[in-house]
Amino acid sequence: MQKRAVGPFSVNPVGLGCMNMMHAYNDPISEEASDKLLNRALDLGYDFFDTATLYGFGESERRIGKFLKHRRDEFVLASKCVLGFKDGQRTLDARPESIIAACEASLSRLQTDVIDLYYMHRPDPRVPIEDSVGALKTLVEQGKIKTIGLSEMSADMLRQAAAVHPIAAMQSEYSLIARNPEIAVIDACKELGTALVSFSPVGRGIFSQKPLVPSEFVDSDMRKANFFPRVNDPHFSENMKLVASAREIADAVGCSLPQLAIAWVLAKDEEIVTIPGTKDITHLEDNWGAMNVTLNAATVAQLDEIFAPENISGPRYSEMGQKSVTTEMYEFEKV
Repeated sequence: MQKRAVGPFSVNPVGLGCMNMMHAYNDPISEEASDKLLNRALDLGYDFFDTATLYGFGESERRIGKFLKHRRDEFVLASKCVLGFKDGQRTLDARPESIIAACEASLSRLQTDVIDLYYMHRPDPRVPIEDSVGALKTLVEQGKIKTIGLSEMSADMLRQAAAVHPIAAMQSEYSLIARNPEIAVIDACKELGTALVSFSPVGRGIFSQKPLVPSEFVDSDMRKANFFPRVNDPHFSENMKLVASAREIADAVGCSLPQLAIAWVLAKDEEIVTIPGTKDITHLEDNWGAMNVTLNAATVAQLDEIFAPENISGPRYSEMGQKSVTTEMYEFEKV
């Protein structure tokens, strides 16, 4: 599969999301395991690594800096600000001075002079997006970041931001069970020359090769707290009925279920790249193999129909989670 553009960068369509090493799902992995995972990714050909200040309260960035500093020229590095931490607590702060300070801290943890793609992790309703993007523009002018991105924001916010400075990438959840970018964001990205970076293409584990078992979630797992209702009952059981059909299609295509889910995302548009996250080298290798899976138009259409948005049970986020984003919602989700 040919490389795809993210701003001025040409990257393989499957990148590595680095949240899972330290944050969100299951237990964090050791430094030794992180070292092996990150370097194996580069050895396979991964060339787009995505992290954030928030992940592990800076620990994900620190490990990327520690274990990949000697190979910095082999990959495009993306990180995020606005969502941060203070005194062991998560913070939301998109004030210009806070963005500048967050970038300096990220550069130090990452042990690099420049971040290739620096996102606003979430919108901050207290700060006009034009002011926040203005601070990011200053960082571009200072040579501390190369390009600007947004995450989990609406098409209108993308246009507002792009009026201040070109936006290289919009990161949004996009998968068979989360198709919200199709409402407006994908079209806005095309209009503005912005890449769509799809996170959670494996549906937060719903499309795992080994069936997901919510009762096995560890206490620290965000999925256990019902932050993502689609992976908790009563919705989970309903959604797994659809996944059974996808598993049959994967078997017919001759690929794993995660590969099918990733290949579907990549088949939707040649301007989309995706960043499945993992802390497991076997899964890392399997995800990479998704680029060798070619889905014909009939298979894509079949999956589109099975996983039509109105067929998915449950909202994408909890009520609290939904308040943190401005990504467009389907009408049925607003009930």
